[in-house]
Amino acid sequence: MALSDDDVREILRLIDESELDELLIETDGFRLHVLRGASSQFPVPSSQSPTVDGATIDAPMLGTFYRAEAPGAAPFVDVGARVSPDTTVCLIEVMKMMNSIPAGMEGTIVEVCAENAALVEFGQPLFRVEPA
Repeated sequence: MALSDDDVREILRLIDESELDELLIETDGFRLHVLRGASSQFPVPSSQSPTVDGATIDAPMLGTFYRAEAPGAAPFVDVGARVSPDTTVCLIEVMKMMNSIPAGMEGTIVEVCAENAALVEFGQPLFRVEPA
């Protein structure tokens, strides 16, 4: 069963109104992991996803993916940009909280895999990187 954006928003609203500190929902093709009170700085998983042409920077959480700080602002990174492990590559908004996502590796961005302002899932590739 696929969940719509509205379904996910409703789940997050219910969690926000509850006293739960952590919730994990897993179904075929979908995983939602929510931690209350977690740091707003989320590390990229240490095991980057290998691809034929390099590695990927994956979403460390479910939320809305933003390439820039604000509408009309320049993206944090674009194709051809060199990144280091602490370079901010994007923001992911979860429950109206903006989370800076670091590259977690050194290399060159070769592809942007997610659409700006789109909902991304935990583990979804955001960028493809050619390691340095």
